[in-house]
Amino acid sequence: MERLQGIRACVFDAYGTLFDVHAPMRKLAPEIGEKAEEISRLWRQKQLEYTWLRSLMGVHADFWHVTGEALDYALEQHGVDEPGLKDEIMALYLKLDAYPEAAEALEAVRARSRLTAILSNGSPSMLDAAVRHAGLDKLFNMVLSVEDVGIYKPSRRVYRHAMQKLQIHDAPAICFVSANTWDAQGAAQFGFQSVRVDRFGLKDDRIPGKPAGLIKDLSELAAIV
Repeated sequence: MERLQGIRACVFDAYGTLFDVHAPMRKLAPEIGEKAEEISRLWRQKQLEYTWLRSLMGVHADFWHVTGEALDYALEQHGVDEPGLKDEIMALYLKLDAYPEAAEALEAVRARSRLTAILSNGSPSMLDAAVRHAGLDKLFNMVLSVEDVGIYKPSRRVYRHAMQKLQIHDAPAICFVSANTWDAQGAAQFGFQSVRVDRFGLKDDRIPGKPAGLIKDLSELAAIV
């Protein structure tokens, strides 16, 4: 894809973009059995659905709470009721694996004198744990959580919050990077130059917002910003 013009900062989604949300279930697959992958997919689906529903209902709870409720649903739906298992899975969620190219890609972006930030649904404590575990804590100028505004992405309030914190007043000067279709498109609709990481072979959702580009993984980002 062509190089984006006028970029001053790259703002990254966290879950699914920098961090592998399915890592916990893979690690516990020998214990959980053949249902592990399906449970993980349902957990992620409900986790996202609950953020959107709570935002529409005006009943906010932080991402740790929502993640736990979504896991409860997924385990119950599949008839898994093993004592202590939920706590073990949730503990692993604080130590998610970063995708293998993440650190080098971030260093390459910073080498181009671009600001780097995370803008995530995750609560501050969750993000701090994940970033530190992955050894990425020195690679961001700031880590921003929706908890500062009390509503989840893709609310325009969340994307505006990133502009305010970065002190960038021109939305197209921000490259927003996400592997989640709805997030990449929500950021594009807001006005960011959005780049979607096509980790999962998905098509754009049928919602407003068209990403400026598509990359196969984060290693391709520095060349276009």
